[in-house]
Amino acid sequence: MATTEIDVKQIGQRVQAASAPFRQLLDQIQEVIVGQDELLHKMLVGLLSNGHILIEGVPGLAKTTAVQCLANGIHTGFQRLQFTPDLLPADLIGTLIYRPQDGDFVVQKGPIFSNIILADEINRAPAKVQSALLEAMQERQITIGKETFKLDEPFLVLATQNPIEQEGTYPLPEAQVDRFMLKLIVTYPTRDQERQIIDRMATTEHDRHIAPVMEPGAIMAARQVVDQIYIDDKIKDYVVELVLATREPARANVPVEGLIQYGASPRASIFLILGAKANAFLDGRGYVVPQDVKDIARDVLRHRVILSYEAEAEEKTPDDIVRTVLSHIPVP
Repeated sequence: MATTEIDVKQIGQRVQAASAPFRQLLDQIQEVIVGQDELLHKMLVGLLSNGHILIEGVPGLAKTTAVQCLANGIHTGFQRLQFTPDLLPADLIGTLIYRPQDGDFVVQKGPIFSNIILADEINRAPAKVQSALLEAMQERQITIGKETFKLDEPFLVLATQNPIEQEGTYPLPEAQVDRFMLKLIVTYPTRDQERQIIDRMATTEHDRHIAPVMEPGAIMAARQVVDQIYIDDKIKDYVVELVLATREPARANVPVEGLIQYGASPRASIFLILGAKANAFLDGRGYVVPQDVKDIARDVLRHRVILSYEAEAEEKTPDDIVRTVLSHIPVP
């Protein structure tokens, strides 16, 4: 026990040192973005966990601006891809170009070969484009012709989608949605925040300059520290119980029987652990507490819990189901 305490203390010291640039980055972004603290915090969780993020919200809530500010604060590559119904896979990943003088094909790499990718309005792209993005997200590689290219680290896809525009959209298949570590719901600002937005942004010129405060190497080093953060076996068991309750709610005495068609996959358990560790890291702790899991649970589970027709008839949402699960599973 004494050895564990020493290890946790040492990890805590490493966490304090490694997390300082991330707090500085957050302060920089908050100079531009008013409110949306949860969105900004969870974007850093995704960056630290090496997990992609799906951001949903109505237009005008600074989703795109927040991602741009994150990219500007890191000395790394950034590409914004505007997804449209006529987009082709080659527009995303690149293609082979024939050179008559050489009599050979050469690879022309696409914009996906960057570090931070903003996939704007991802649900406007057809299935072929989505499948091309799927390989990049899951395998961290791109295949063009017969050649396969590894993507540089860090590689992070932050995708936005608009919940109210239905015309001209293609619903994301469950296989692709499951590749996103987090699904974040962006809500309207409060009255005071809206007032601050007016004071800061109601001008014809917007100063959104953010100086880079972090190198890619700092992110990779921070991820190694995140992996070392201590998580007790009881919290691991708690994570497993949460995920199993979405598949077999009756076994866990959670009153959502018949409301879930498909529960969360094992990928949810992995991301809950990683997200909890990243949450502890940003809080400057070398150990995970149950609240870290609860803080990240809705964002990890809401897009992995597929509701039944009965739930839709009762106007239940995935958030309602996850909230019920969290309230009925005992916290260690």
